[in-house]
Amino acid sequence: MRLNKKHDFPGKLIVVEGVDGSGKSTQLDLLRNWLISRGQSVIFTEWNSSRLISKTIKQAKRSNSLIPNTFSLLHATDFADRLENIIIPALKAGLVVLADRYCFTAFARDVARGVDREWVRNLYGFSVRPDGAFYFQVPIEVSLARIANSRMPGYYESGMDMGLSSDPMQSFQIFQSRIINEYNQMVDEYGFYTMPATQAIHEQQVLFREHATKILNLT
Repeated sequence: MRLNKKHDFPGKLIVVEGVDGSGKSTQLDLLRNWLISRGQSVIFTEWNSSRLISKTIKQAKRSNSLIPNTFSLLHATDFADRLENIIIPALKAGLVVLADRYCFTAFARDVARGVDREWVRNLYGFSVRPDGAFYFQVPIEVSLARIANSRMPGYYESGMDMGLSSDPMQSFQIFQSRIINEYNQMVDEYGFYTMPATQAIHEQQVLFREHATKILNLT
C-alpha cells in the first residue's frame, strides 16, 4: 500500500490529528501563518470538505441514519477526491500541504464505531504517507471541558448513533475515549509526533515549528 512507504514528490505533507477539543486546528492555523510569513507556498485542506461529496455527507448526517460502514465509505470518498485533486497536485508542484485530519481520523473514529481495523486501513491504502503526522494528545476530561465551554457536541461527534448513553455529554466521553485509545495505538505504528496538547498555546507552537522546520528543511 502507498501509505506504507515514503512518497517521492518534491512537496511536503504535514497532517494533524487528535480528538475534538485537542487544539490541533488552532496550532495548524498558527503554523500555516508562520510558514507563509517565511515565504513558503502553502496549501490547506481539511476533513470532510470535498465539493464532490461533503454536501451528501451533511445530508446523510442530518437523517441520523448512517451505519458505521456507510459512514466510513462516504468519508473515504471525500478523502480520495481531495487527495487526487488537491493534495497530490500540490505535492507534485513542490508545495507544502497542511491537512487538518487525514486518513488516521478514519482509523480512529471508524474503529471506535466497531468497524474492522484492517478493513479501514485497506480502504485508505491509496493514501500518500505524510512527511510529518502530529498527534495532539489530550486527556478526555480536558477535551470534554473545552467542548462544553463552546458548544454541544453533535450527534455523531458524541457517538449517539452507537447507543452508548442517552446523555450526549456522557456519550461523548465514552466515544471519544475509544477514539483516544485508537490514536494512542497508532503512535508507534505510523510514527506520530506526539504533541502535549495541555501545554500553553505558545509552548505547543514553538515545539510544532521546531519539528516542522526539520521536516521542511528550513534554515
